[in-house]
Amino acid sequence: MADQRGGPTEVTRARALEEVLEVTTSLAGAMRTVIEGKPEVVQTAITALLAEGHLLLEDVPGVGKTMLAKTLAKSIDCTVRRIQFTPDLLPSDITGVSMFNQDVRSFEFRPGAIFANVVVGDEINRASPKTQSALLECMEEGNVTVDGRTYTLPHPFIVMATQNPIEMEGTYPLPEAQRDRFMARVSLGYPNPRSEIDMLSRHGSGSPLERLQPVTDAATVSRLIHAVRLVHSSDSIRQYIVDLATATRESSALRLGVSPRATLHLLRACRAHAALAGRDYVLPDDVQALVVPVWGHRILLTGETLHARRSPADVLRSVTDRVRVPAPGF
Repeated sequence: MADQRGGPTEVTRARALEEVLEVTTSLAGAMRTVIEGKPEVVQTAITALLAEGHLLLEDVPGVGKTMLAKTLAKSIDCTVRRIQFTPDLLPSDITGVSMFNQDVRSFEFRPGAIFANVVVGDEINRASPKTQSALLECMEEGNVTVDGRTYTLPHPFIVMATQNPIEMEGTYPLPEAQRDRFMARVSLGYPNPRSEIDMLSRHGSGSPLERLQPVTDAATVSRLIHAVRLVHSSDSIRQYIVDLATATRESSALRLGVSPRATLHLLRACRAHAALAGRDYVLPDDVQALVVPVWGHRILLTGETLHARRSPADVLRSVTDRVRVPAPGF
């Protein structure tokens, strides 16, 4: 069904967003059986998936970064590949390579690990910059070019990369331009005592991940992604996002504000966040909820800000407090 302008009718859009809410509720419930006491982290991961973004998981060892990535991957019946990043990993290990086939006496393409719906990149900062760049180019373009031929990556497609912010010896930290390719960054942090006790009870005799069953599939997720694109964002919401971005670029607390790509990622994430809340329109609350996870890894603090022990989240919250919020009825 479509209206006279060729767009989806309100009924069609409502049904599509009902499916988003139904499927993602099941998806979040399944993930929470493995990821204890971190509902906001689970929601951010699902938001990135529906917004066609990629997720950077950055935290200390042992808090469940890889477990979160594996949990999302296993909750969806789709193709999954895991890449362990090491110094000797080659770009062709990720993208694939053309090899000579003696039987047919011609070259044939053998796809690399990037050809999957969900790609889990473990310790991305342990690979060389050249290898990191190969992965990040695939993330940005959605395809791979080898020997002059272009190969399209499957849809949906999400990269969930982990990074350890300590033990940096022998690593290659992602430069700002490459961190900007990730839609959101999350830090799981340590669980609260109650959640940790529950974790010991559930994980002590075996991993719940082994018992986790898919609750949806790749085709359904692709439909949900299309439905999220239908979520309405008003002119005032877009102006609000641009005002926030401008404020970061003019802030005396920052050496580097957010890029235009960051504003686009925030808008897409806000549409997904609204859909997860059962709405077909974006509110300023969606923007405020996502500013830190979507922009926190893209800004650079000045020396004075670092000396004052202010975090990127602190600066972004102060920026949000200063920028005027759109009036009701936008």
